[in-house]
Amino acid sequence: MASDPQRGQRGTSGSSGAPDPSGSPEDRKPASDEAHSAFTPPLGVPYPPAPEEEHPTSEFALPAGLRPEAPAEQEGSAFTRPSSTTGQTPMPVGATAMGAAFTPPHGIPVVRLTKEAPWQDRMRTMLRMPVGERPVPERPERGEEDTGPAVPRVLDLTLRIGEILLAGGEGAEDVEAAMFGVAHAYGLERVEPTVTFTLLSISYQPSLVDDPVTASRTVRRRGVDYNRLSAVFRLVDDITSEGITLEEAYRGLADIRRHRHPYPSWALTVASGLLSGAASMLVGGGMLVFVAAAVGSMLGDRLAWLASARGLPEFYQFVVAAMPPAAVGVAFSLANASDASAAITGGLFALIPGRALVAGVHDGLTGYYITAAARLLEVGYLIVGIVVGVLSVLYIGLQLNPHLRRLNPEQALAQINEPVVQTIAAMLLALAFCVLLQQERNTVAFATLNGGVAWVVYGTLVYRAGMNAVPATAIAAGLVGLFGQLLSRYRYASALPYVTAAIGPLLPGSATYFGLLNFAQGQLPVGLTSLVQAASLALAIAVGVNLGAEIARLFLRAPGVEEAAGGRRAAKRTRGF
Repeated sequence: MASDPQRGQRGTSGSSGAPDPSGSPEDRKPASDEAHSAFTPPLGVPYPPAPEEEHPTSEFALPAGLRPEAPAEQEGSAFTRPSSTTGQTPMPVGATAMGAAFTPPHGIPVVRLTKEAPWQDRMRTMLRMPVGERPVPERPERGEEDTGPAVPRVLDLTLRIGEILLAGGEGAEDVEAAMFGVAHAYGLERVEPTVTFTLLSISYQPSLVDDPVTASRTVRRRGVDYNRLSAVFRLVDDITSEGITLEEAYRGLADIRRHRHPYPSWALTVASGLLSGAASMLVGGGMLVFVAAAVGSMLGDRLAWLASARGLPEFYQFVVAAMPPAAVGVAFSLANASDASAAITGGLFALIPGRALVAGVHDGLTGYYITAAARLLEVGYLIVGIVVGVLSVLYIGLQLNPHLRRLNPEQALAQINEPVVQTIAAMLLALAFCVLLQQERNTVAFATLNGGVAWVVYGTLVYRAGMNAVPATAIAAGLVGLFGQLLSRYRYASALPYVTAAIGPLLPGSATYFGLLNFAQGQLPVGLTSLVQAASLALAIAVGVNLGAEIARLFLRAPGVEEAAGGRRAAKRTRGF
């Protein structure tokens, strides 16, 4: 059977599969399987020779004898979702990273969060670092089914713990460190807590491509209860160091909220009177003045409780609380007693908001200026309330007794120099402050002793060395802050119970009263000078306490974290611009 020549030519050419060197570029390509002819050659015509290779090698093929190079790591995109559930890029054992976009060229060492240092130091060090440079702690790997606690529950627990700390008077930096530690312990590394005077917020971003989750909480009521504050610190320590579950943490937080105050209300009233009586002896009063100052302070405390029960703001509570001690001093003046100034000065010691002042200055020194401004504004309002209450009574006293114009509390303070009596009075004053602050009973002895040491140092520098009162107060307060920080590190607790009560003997009660008395007498320049001195003493106390705490942290570093961070971080100097 004859075949079409053109068809046979195409069939022969298509079945050969051998490239024609003289043909076109298409002819030089290896023939595909689809190009083979469906017709067999005519009878008697031999089959074409089979090709040596079914798939000829490419001109880019590696020559024989050469070892192929390892394939380069595929470059990832910044918008690729990380495979880790915590927003961090998984690394081999012994290495950590924050993702390609955040890892420094030299790498970030592994950090082991052990209990070698208090959680405050560990978390504060990491909190002061930028997000991209925070080392990731080493944790055991979770299984595929174990995804960890729910993010909203962790954020809620974090905010509730921060609320108790902020309401108890803790500094903004320590509150943020506690919030960061709790969130960090439950696997939320990329978190940013924010604390202001009455608002707490925390933001968590799982990865660079996920939307952040933000939660906030407002502190409506604030009260002083250092017993609850210490319990919260222990709970945070258990969370960050012991690794308790989220349910156990919620259960512990509920137990803390159910705890009653360690001292009843009548004990607080008695402690207020004891504080004023001890302060009156500190500035030269006798036993009669001790009793009178105690009675006036207890009356003022009961009036403040009554005003609080009626819903009056805290400003008016301070106004009514300052009136009875001033009235006792006016009564002493009407009786021609020489200790009227000591009685009024003792009553002012129980009212000066030293706790809020120290917290405000501490927040300012650590960079939390909004919270510091709000705290200091609160202190200003409370002091104005004291001024209004005392001046109202003193003005009435001046109208009844012209001899009140000759009162000079600083003379009475300069005449007394009895180290034993004053030291006992200072320790008694610190003890009364411990009860008013609702401290744990195991912290009362340390705070009382710390207050006695503060007064001994102050008295030695002022009465023996002749130093000015302002630097002497700063040095004594610095020792208080140093000892308080050391005690808190030893017991893994807050430093406030060991510091706040101990600064009681250093409060500027005499200078404050002297300024108010001069205002009532119409001597405005002298009164203003005295109030400036009182403000200087108060700032010296606050700066000294903060400096002592910073010195303790400077020499007792947190192992592991600070070495990874390259030293302790702080805000850079702005150089005036």
